[in-house]
Amino acid sequence: MKNKKVLIIDDEEDLGILFQRLLNPKHIDVYVAHTIADGMKLLEEQNPDFLFLDNNLPDGFGWGQTEYILLNYPKTQLNLISALDVPKTSASNFRILEKPLLLEELTKMFG
Repeated sequence: MKNKKVLIIDDEEDLGILFQRLLNPKHIDVYVAHTIADGMKLLEEQNPDFLFLDNNLPDGFGWGQTEYILLNYPKTQLNLISALDVPKTSASNFRILEKPLLLEELTKMFG
């Protein structure tokens, strides 16, 4: 049985470390990118089960990639994250989460 994969695209290094510490013991592979460009490369290479995408990144607005990701990676659970102006909406493969992320919220997602 293959491990689930999680991709984090966020310029906050601590967030990637948090996910790795939380998920690696659960045999979930965590990949981290700090820019949109690097993240989109990892998305294509890894085709993750879960994607956590920050909006405000050094090379632009991550949420601008939402339509492309939903169309080309329909099996990936897309989670948009931001600390600013977070609209409240969700769908079966799409969530918007407000920073700071809560450990209990993440634990519910991954069991």
